[in-house]
Amino acid sequence: MTMANTNLYAIKSTSELKDYDMGKREVAIYLSKFDTIDSDTDMIKKGAFRKSIKEHGPKSNSNRKIAFLRYHDWTKPIGKFLSLEEDDYGLYAVGKLGTSTLGEDAMKDYDEGIIREHSIGFQYIPDKIKYVEDKDTGISYNMIKEVKLWEGSAVTFGANDQTYVADVMKSEDKNKIIDDLSNELGTIIKSMSNGQGTDERLYQLEMRAKYLSSQLSILAKSEPLTQDTQINEPLNEKQEIEPFNWNQVIEKINHNF
Repeated sequence: MTMANTNLYAIKSTSELKDYDMGKREVAIYLSKFDTIDSDTDMIKKGAFRKSIKEHGPKSNSNRKIAFLRYHDWTKPIGKFLSLEEDDYGLYAVGKLGTSTLGEDAMKDYDEGIIREHSIGFQYIPDKIKYVEDKDTGISYNMIKEVKLWEGSAVTFGANDQTYVADVMKSEDKNKIIDDLSNELGTIIKSMSNGQGTDERLYQLEMRAKYLSSQLSILAKSEPLTQDTQINEPLNEKQEIEPFNWNQVIEKINHNF
């Protein structure tokens, strides 16, 4: 079994749309299910989101609240969460769609059944993961006791962290896509280093950088890299978004293509 990389921006999808009220511009959804082994051989347990909700949920005093996005894109907020809570089934959320163009488009997509699934963007916590192996059944999985929840996203037909990579690997323009990801990451890091703008803007840039880094790491691991280019050891906050660390990865990916 492959242990999750606890250093990256991770994504998991669910298809639970419970209800929506276009008059109130509200949707009721399950962002995550508990006690189910997913395709990453992870099982998220009840309580995994408790700390994040307390510190960054709708009722918290934080100015960095858990975001309601489209496609995990921090430049595309479609509204805000009115409530986030855990029940016995999973992470239940009520979101209110904004009146911006993005919010209006999302509302239409909900109404027409185009938005089919939702995903969470989060980070694993190393000491909150327990490897479980049932010798009687032969089933093994990672029990996830806690994560850092950053956002919940509306997606179309089940986007997840592997879907994008699969598209890239099939694409004739894969080198360009990798270059685009790397260039965007470099631009964002430069903007962050300037330190200009509100705290909210800098936070959105930071989270976008984490997401792009995770996509590049997944692409790197999809090819047979050498030991010195694999991302296995935990990185600190500065290293995680340092452009130089990704140059070797990009060069190796391009060489293998």
